[in-house]
Amino acid sequence: MRIEEELKLDFKDVLIRPKRSTLTSRSEVDISRDFVFRHSGAKYHGIPIVAANMDTVGTFDMARALTGHQLAVALHKHYAEAELTAFFGALPAAATVFYSMGITREDYDKFRRVKEAAGDAIGLVCVDVANGYTKNFVDFLHKLRAAYPQITIMAGNVVTGEMTEELVLDGVDIVKVGIGPGSVCTTRKVAGVGYPQLSAIIECADAAHGLGGLICADGGCTSPGDLAKAFGGGADFIMLGGMLAGHDECQGEIVERDGVRKMRFYGMSSRAAMDKYAGGVANYRASEGKEVLVDYRGPIENTLQEILGGVRSACTYVGARKLKELSKRTTFIRVTQQLNEVFGSQ
Repeated sequence: MRIEEELKLDFKDVLIRPKRSTLTSRSEVDISRDFVFRHSGAKYHGIPIVAANMDTVGTFDMARALTGHQLAVALHKHYAEAELTAFFGALPAAATVFYSMGITREDYDKFRRVKEAAGDAIGLVCVDVANGYTKNFVDFLHKLRAAYPQITIMAGNVVTGEMTEELVLDGVDIVKVGIGPGSVCTTRKVAGVGYPQLSAIIECADAAHGLGGLICADGGCTSPGDLAKAFGGGADFIMLGGMLAGHDECQGEIVERDGVRKMRFYGMSSRAAMDKYAGGVANYRASEGKEVLVDYRGPIENTLQEILGGVRSACTYVGARKLKELSKRTTFIRVTQQLNEVFGSQ
């Protein structure tokens, strides 16, 4: 046993210090990014925000809505093969949609069949496991990269620099960072395992960028300001779940409570998800997610405007004309309070 004494930080622990700027309007800020992925060699242009591969967020409808705004979507992995083949077959070339998968033999065989049918329409793959530190995970990535050298692989999740470096060297283009910060994740409570998300982003981004890799900050963002902090800390992409939940495009079940419309939202390691897709929680494990009811919020458009407007605003406060400049112009200051909540927390 050992203890690391160095303080680790979450989004709530910091604010971004303003700096002099020559920008006169938020409209002058370009929040798109251009990347060339390390292993696939593919080029990317768009706003680097990804809807999470949860079945109440990463849907076909969400993909159609977000790709129209140059955002990305990681589809959930529970669509049938025929549905995935039809969707990717009709996908515009400019759309940024990740095919999501686990690391079982069934996951690999399903991907192989869909990829064969859909061809080059599938160029982005998200390999998603709760624990990205296992040998099985690394072995699977070697196998996938060897079989499909031209696909862009996003994979995780991890939270430390040394494992980020290993995954980049193992063939991963985008390392997914985050253990336990999600709004419907209970890993930290159930397993006692995790890492404050802002420090994880800073440390993993430094590790990945040194090898020409990229990271995707997955989880923990509850407001547009958190996205600004994640990008400021070095995140190349940000994955959102709870902030995109509750919209028409989520295709979630709508219920009414005390005259208010709500939508079901749950983690993919929750009892609700495992009852739906795995016949219940296996007797050797515990649920590491929860189910909640979030306010029904209608179409995604207004929420997107709020999120993107907040990131643009952060850039103007530090004088970053392009999103890629934000991390270079970010100075975090430690704080004990984020907001004045004398009139409530809204």
